[in-house]
Amino acid sequence: MRRILIVGAGYVGCALGARLAARGDEVFALRRRVLLVPPPLSPVTADVTRPETLSGLPDRLDSVVFTIAPDATTDEAYAHTYVDGTRHLLAALAEQGGEPPRILFTSSTSVYGQGDGEWIDETSPAEPTSFSGRRLLEAEALLGASGRPVVVLRLGAIYGPGREGLVQRVREGSATYPRAGPCYGNRNHKDDCAAALEHLIALGTPAPLYLGVDHEPADLRVVLEWLAARLGVSMPQAADEASSPRRASSKRASNRLLVESGFRFRYPTFREGYASFVAAGSSTG
Repeated sequence: MRRILIVGAGYVGCALGARLAARGDEVFALRRRVLLVPPPLSPVTADVTRPETLSGLPDRLDSVVFTIAPDATTDEAYAHTYVDGTRHLLAALAEQGGEPPRILFTSSTSVYGQGDGEWIDETSPAEPTSFSGRRLLEAEALLGASGRPVVVLRLGAIYGPGREGLVQRVREGSATYPRAGPCYGNRNHKDDCAAALEHLIALGTPAPLYLGVDHEPADLRVVLEWLAARLGVSMPQAADEASSPRRASSKRASNRLLVESGFRFRYPTFREGYASFVAAGSSTG
């Protein structure tokens, strides 16, 4: 039985915890509000932005999974959560001594600044243009310099039940796509995000970095039109330049390394993923 700590047991973290517990692992879930930790996960009350709360971490851990998210979409919040939080967590683990656990860190494809539809993989230069990407890359660097066994999983946009903003905008008729050509995005269903982390925890000799995206980096227009057809609503329209989604997000990420490691996607494209929780013809559901 492995002992695994999930730091920030939220949307993906709780899904991962349920999978690990079902395999017989002892899973600890660190949150500020432990009433939100579902059984059978063992709650740990702490806050990575407050180092004094990290003195009571479980010992003899085999893996630590950092899946926390900031409270706000600001540079300050990202720096506080990812950079300071990573530094505080590393210090708390160092104080424990013993065999260092493998650390898995969920990062984002936002660390890549490419924006003209280029293909990217783990070898592509990470030159973020956003504060979120810069702060995540800073946290990755802290982990890489720690001397501990670290695996970074750079995830695309995470969707699934409970994260249906795009579906709702299509349903309401407010979703638009850029008029000026394809705007590629990279996605991953929540369950495949959790499964990929579970896979990397169990992998004997993982690479230090993987991209966690499905098989099809899809043009936003293609995704919106597919959703509209499934919901039975009017097709989305192209937006003018002033209100178009940012072209800077247009890149195509390859999951080849993750697949070659033995991982298999339950939802290989957005079609299977959205079909799993968006009922056909459910324009009012």
